[in-house]
Parts: sequence; C-alpha cells; structure tokens
Amino acid sequence: MTRAVMEKKDDLFEAMVEFGRSAELSGPTWLKERRAAALKRFEDLGLPTKRDESWRFTDTKVLKRTPFVPAVADASPGVDLSDLSFSTFGEDRLVFLNGHFAEELSSKNLPKGIRVRSLATALQQDADGLEPILGRYATSEHEAFNSLNLALFQDGAVIEVDPGCVVESPIHLLFVNRAADGPLLINTRVLAVCGDNSQVSLVESHLGLPGHPYLSNGVTEVLAGDNAVVDHYKVQQENSDAFHIATFQSHQGRNANVRTMTVTLSGAVVRNETNAVLGGEGGWAELNGLFLVGEDHHVDNFTRIEHAKPHCDSREVYRGILSEQGSGVFRGRIVVAKDAQKTDSKQTNNNLLLSDEALINTKPQLEIYADDVKCTHGATIGQLEKEAIFYLRSRGISESAARSMLIYAFATDVVGRIKVESLREELDRYLFSWLPKGEVVREAF
Repeated sequence: MTRAVMEKKDDLFEAMVEFGRSAELSGPTWLKERRAAALKRFEDLGLPTKRDESWRFTDTKVLKRTPFVPAVADASPGVDLSDLSFSTFGEDRLVFLNGHFAEELSSKNLPKGIRVRSLATALQQDADGLEPILGRYATSEHEAFNSLNLALFQDGAVIEVDPGCVVESPIHLLFVNRAADGPLLINTRVLAVCGDNSQVSLVESHLGLPGHPYLSNGVTEVLAGDNAVVDHYKVQQENSDAFHIATFQSHQGRNANVRTMTVTLSGAVVRNETNAVLGGEGGWAELNGLFLVGEDHHVDNFTRIEHAKPHCDSREVYRGILSEQGSGVFRGRIVVAKDAQKTDSKQTNNNLLLSDEALINTKPQLEIYADDVKCTHGATIGQLEKEAIFYLRSRGISESAARSMLIYAFATDVVGRIKVESLREELDRYLFSWLPKGEVVREAF
C-alpha cells in the first residue's frame, strides 16, 4: 500500500486493518493462520478507549489521528551507536533499526548452550520449533495492540538457553527508532525460552532519535523452566513525539525465579503492560518499575501477577516521579487462584509529584480466591518533605541541590535493585544529568 493511500485515512484502526488485508502475511502456514486470526481479533476489538477499564486513564485519540505506515527494512535510519546512551551492555548485542535486525551493528560472543537469533532468521531456520510457543503466552485474545503485533510483526529476537546453562554476561537487545520521512508503526517481538536450571540476564533498550512521530508496539514473551533464574531489564527512552506500547509476559515453572524491571525515561504517550504467571510451585516473581514523566507526557503502567500454584512469592515496587504537566498511571493487580495456598505477595507504588500540575492515578488491586495467604498492597502520593529540604539547606546545600538529592534518593530504591552493574551505572549517569545540580548529587552519593 502506498503512503498516499495510507494518508487518506485519519484513523489508525481503519488504516491497519486495510494494510493487514492487503499485505501478504508472511511465515509458515501455522503462522499465517495465527496472523489472520490476530488481525480478525484486532478488527473485532477496535482500538481501546477510556470506556475500557484497563485504559480508563489513557487517551488513544492522538494515535487515531496519526497516519502511521508500517516500517520496512530499507527505511532503517543510519545511526552511530557511540552517540547513544544505554547502547552497550556486555559483549552480546542484537541491534534493531526501526524494528529490523541490523547485523552489521550487532555482536555476539556467546558461550556454549545459548542461541540468539533474529526472529525473522529463526522462522526461516526452525519455524516448527517456534510453533508451540510463539504468541501462545502473550495472548491477543482481549488486547488490540497485542493482536496488531502478532498480525504485522516482521522481526525481533529469539533467545534459547539450554537446560543447565549459566550465561554470565547480559544479552542486550537494542531497538533504535527514527521516523525520518513520516510517521511509522514499528512492531517487534521477543521470545526467550530458558531451560530448566538455566540462568540468564536480558536487557532491552528502546531508544528514539529525532524525527516524525512513531508508534513502537512491542511484545516480549519469557518462558522460564523449572529452577531457572531470569533477570529482565527494559529501559525506554523514546523521542518526545513518540508513542510506546508494550507487553511483557512471563510464565515460569517450579521453583523458577523471574525478575523484571521497566524504566521509562521519555516518550509522548507510553503504555507498559507487565504480566507474570507463577505456573509452578515454589516460584518467585519480582516486578519493579521507575518512570519519569515531564512536559505534558503520559506514562501508563499496567501490571498483573497471577499466582496459579501454591507456595509462591511475589514482590512488586513501582516508583513514579512526575513534574510539569506530566501524568501517570499505575494499576497493579495480584490474582491468587483457589489452589494457590501459602502465597506471599507484596505490592507497593510510591509517587513523587514535583509540580502542582502533575497528576497520578494509582489503583493497586488484590483478587484472592485462596484462604491461607499473606498479601498486602499500598500506594502513596506526595511531594518533597519541607523538613528534609530545610535540614539539608541548614548544612550549606542550596535548595535546588537539596531537592535533587531527595529525588535521587527516591529513585535509587528502584535503580539499586539492578544487578547488571554497567546498566545501573548508566542510569545513575542519566539521573545526574537530568537532575538540577546533578554534579552536587553525584559527589554526595
């Protein structure tokens, strides 16, 4: 479909349905069937509105008015990775430009027992091996953007870790986006299959370069086998005109340990949905998040932890820092199934408002069907304490530096949980550059 035809549409939904119908949905027969079914679901669901409970505080009208065109490989931007923050962690890196694998910018020094490939390559080499899992966990049954992703994705990453394999260095997936000639729709998909007793750390960086608006629509599926340990980190720094909508879905076996952290630093409208299913006894799930919202930007965090088996623990900590006219959402849901006895779950959301115009909507939820459980949740919304600022100023620290010290201390409760040292240090550098008087904060900490 030509750009001229697409630009006649003033509605993302109609444009994407028309594109999906006219495009040749790629892949083996089973994937084509799955894509067609996903497109039909997208058509039936329509784009979410504020009438949908899970999207109650996020407006998608601006998306509908933008004439997005699906990105193609030959439209990838030229980029110098050395100019980008959050671009290098460890020796193993897959780079994607506008959603398409860039082999010339990627590097792999993988130990025995792990395979990392682009999704397009994996589908060419081993399509039958992906059939039982691709799109089976991050379902598109009730979610329009998941359906759109499954119908139209062209590339992404597949990570396979053999049973018993311990990967010391993090696997880094770097997604660089820029819409140079007009608004783009970028669909990417990540699938990580981690065998029994394996250990691996995954880092996703989503970075945006200046240009036209674009919509990054991503899905990540993580399957953790029995006794597996998986740490997943996502840093999202899209450009100030970009839209970022993403789903993370993990499913873990007996005694598996999955930790995920989502750090949102910029983007016009951002929606991160994070879901974890404790599908085996003795499992541990940890969901952490930090989001910085300024200007008139909006960040929506939707999380769900499902305790499906007994003797599982989960922890969740999300912190938001909102300034200017920024707005945010935290909606966290913990579901404890009838048979999930001895569940221990704690959820916390803390928010810091730095201006009178900043806004946060928070709704922690517990849905418990078992009897013998320990579940707590809580949320706070506040401003910087005047007494703490006065205390620091009485010791010769300026007011702006005092405020920045308190903001940094608030953020480091989440940043300090990062186990990948290079990523943690890079986030610290970002915070020091973002905060007024950041050099004073650096010296103090």
